[in-house]
Amino acid sequence: MAVMTTRFVTAAELMARVLGFAGYAFAVIPHPVSNATDEGLRLAAEAAAAQARGLLAQEKPAQEKPARD
Repeated sequence: MAVMTTRFVTAAELMARVLGFAGYAFAVIPHPVSNATDEGLRLAAEAAAAQARGLLAQEKPAQEKPARD
């Protein structure tokens, strides 16, 4: 399970695809977090936790990582 900010979703999707995990699902929170207030971080954490519960509850067949030469 991973958490990504909106700014890096495209990069994370590309990296997952390159590593053989196309369609890897992760929670997404607003960007940036560096200047978020305590309340903003709490809300982002709650949103990420809710997304994580949903992602972990999905039943998908495990995708095997391709063998490396």
